[in-house]
Amino acid sequence: MEWLKKRILEEGVVLSEQVLNLDAVLNHQVDPELMMEVGRQFAERFSAEPITKVITIESSGIPPAMATAYALGVPLIFARRKKTLGLEGESWCERVPSFTKGIVTDIVVSRKFLNENDNVLIIDDIIANGDAARGLIRIIEKSGAELAGLGVVVEKTFQAGARTIRELGIRVESLVGIADLSGGTICWSD
Repeated sequence: MEWLKKRILEEGVVLSEQVLNLDAVLNHQVDPELMMEVGRQFAERFSAEPITKVITIESSGIPPAMATAYALGVPLIFARRKKTLGLEGESWCERVPSFTKGIVTDIVVSRKFLNENDNVLIIDDIIANGDAARGLIRIIEKSGAELAGLGVVVEKTFQAGARTIRELGIRVESLVGIADLSGGTICWSD
């Protein structure tokens, strides 16, 4: 993943020992070629799984999840952060805190798009504490679908999120891992 590390080093901004701003790479501006390669990488890593859908949470997870769904040839579902009129009473819902936004929100997935016939792959941009991923896992469990695993573009290995999900017996694939952001420097864990 040297190509991804290079982009993160060139365009990422360390805001604190806990926060890496990747707006120029993943979260605000999106390079379509980079995202398509991210999608190919996840599709390759999970190619042995009978995945029927890819799921993420709006909004930063959508680009890598869309590229992955495209590479796998399956639909993409994204959990909304707000209920809409069309979702009232017909949705799976979980309350999750957001590490980067510093708020708690509901994530919502329509029941008509996720059910016991699905084998789902979660894709997200960054995992820190893992609250969003655990919220999606609970929604997948409620729906009766199978969980193939979790793919994240960037894993902050110095935070517990991915580790706690692995401890649940769930497969987690990270394209790059960051061990430390001290002193404004990105230290890789791989």
